[in-house]
Amino acid sequence: MMQPQQQYRGYAQPGPPRQGHHGNPNARRAIGPGMVPSGPHPHQQAAINSAHMAQQQQAAHHQAEQAKRKSRKPTDKSLPDGLDECIIGDVAQRYRDLRDFERRLDATMTRKRLDIADMMNRNMKVPRTLRIWITNTVEDQPWQSADAVGLDSFDFSNNTNSSYRVKIEGRLLDADDMNDDEEKDEPKQIEKAESDDKMDTDGPTKTQQPEPASAKQGQRSRFSHFFKQLTVDFDRNMGRVGSDPVVEWKKPDKTPASATLPAAADFDVFTFKRNGDETQNITINLFRDEDEVFSVSPELYDIIDEREATRQEAVMGVWEYIRALNLQEDEEKRNFRCDELLRKIVGRDSGYIPALQEYILPHLGPLNPIKLAYTIRVDEEFHRNPQPTIYDVRVMVDDGLRAQAVNFFQSPELAGILKEVNLLDEQLITLVQAIHNSKVRHDFLSSLAKDPVNFVRQWLSSQKRDTEVIMGEATRGGGEDATGDEWRRGGRDSVWGSQNARESVAVMLSKPPGHR
Repeated sequence: MMQPQQQYRGYAQPGPPRQGHHGNPNARRAIGPGMVPSGPHPHQQAAINSAHMAQQQQAAHHQAEQAKRKSRKPTDKSLPDGLDECIIGDVAQRYRDLRDFERRLDATMTRKRLDIADMMNRNMKVPRTLRIWITNTVEDQPWQSADAVGLDSFDFSNNTNSSYRVKIEGRLLDADDMNDDEEKDEPKQIEKAESDDKMDTDGPTKTQQPEPASAKQGQRSRFSHFFKQLTVDFDRNMGRVGSDPVVEWKKPDKTPASATLPAAADFDVFTFKRNGDETQNITINLFRDEDEVFSVSPELYDIIDEREATRQEAVMGVWEYIRALNLQEDEEKRNFRCDELLRKIVGRDSGYIPALQEYILPHLGPLNPIKLAYTIRVDEEFHRNPQPTIYDVRVMVDDGLRAQAVNFFQSPELAGILKEVNLLDEQLITLVQAIHNSKVRHDFLSSLAKDPVNFVRQWLSSQKRDTEVIMGEATRGGGEDATGDEWRRGGRDSVWGSQNARESVAVMLSKPPGHR
């Protein structure tokens, strides 16, 4: 008879590891047969810790020595006083003039570097003109057939091969292009596709075009760089049966491996082909690729007088409006009164200035698309001398000076130039220090040559007094004994703790060991 399963013994589950004394899991276990220690021996661990501490102490000592050596390094680049009397010519005065010019140049360069850094942080953009040409060609239209019959004849045959091709081309204009009348009147010629199969697919087309002047300075901004989506709306479906009149393009995202856009988002010409043999109107919608600019509501437009603005521009516009109308509270300047226009934004009779951004956010929306109207002409009269439709669109591009500033700061030549300037400064400081030493020797020998007896007597007296002061045997001005308790007593209030003594010790320690 089988026993119930409940009476069987369960499999022993592995329990928690045994702990050592006092519940310490890191306590050493006894090593039995066939077992090896899991970590280093305690004596080995102690030796490793000691070596690591000694290495850290050695590194700290090395850093302290370097800092001390750097603090003792001379930094004075000024010539000593009275040097003009010891040399021939105006070399000293010319050096001082150069030093003054260097100070002004350093101040100007520092100010310019700060301005460039501020410009790079603000990511400034400048407005430019994007000129767009829209044109179309036709294929296999009734009037293009070589054996076409008269239009007044009764021919009801269905020509399913009649089609048209629309080309949208954009180019960023420079200042020279805006003043060129020929560029305004005549569109840029576009190369014709080599095969019909290539043109049957909607999408961008790259053509060989003359590079604008901006391309010589950096990466060229193409038509697709300014827009994230392009759609075409047809007034009515004039296509044949089975045709798809929908035209839409969306900018693909950047690949993770590369920061550049793929080829499908880097073009100047966009084309699409559809079947049809009748003239019709279309609207081309261009959705701008702007993340920081928003469309302004009519209520906010009445205050800041701008159709499009960034968050910062909208907040500053409302703040300027409040200040211009003196709507701040007299006692609490952070509060303001609302007039009829501000009441539409705030929603009540008073507002709080730190909360201006919260009031404005609901009145900022996505940018409205740019709508370009165009009529697709398929008649013979138009295509005898086709003229494109031209639009000028205002776009924002990065400031060219910002790209140059980035290249300047990231240039390896800048680091080499700065290093060379530091080396020249160190050499100049060494030469000036040698001039100081030579000036001291010159004064010593000049005084000795003028009156050797009195100079030697005064020099010996000075050396003797210095020695007595150091040994504690000199007397003070009033004849006091230097061996008294006042000279022997130390501490903060003693003679050795005075400002003169501290300065003398600092000067002595700053000198190289061989010159003390």
